[in-house]
Amino acid sequence: MNIVDYDRALFYTHRSQWDNLLILMVRTKDHFLSKKIEHFLHAYNFSKDYKIIQSTLHSLFRYIDHALEIQSVDMEDLVKVE
Repeated sequence: MNIVDYDRALFYTHRSQWDNLLILMVRTKDHFLSKKIEHFLHAYNFSKDYKIIQSTLHSLFRYIDHALEIQSVDMEDLVKVE
């Protein structure tokens, strides 16, 4: 997993750079991140219900938060071993 992908996803979402978010979706090695981005972009472009858009956006944010939390725990374990 690449932490930079999560930072980019947050940045592109915050700046409403949907084209860059789409490119990130294709290029990332994290399949879960890719799916979350796909679901959000699909809802954003095709759904008329704001609750669905909001739900998929929050799901994307929750996944990014979870992935970064797991990364930080793994990094702490590496530091303790050395």
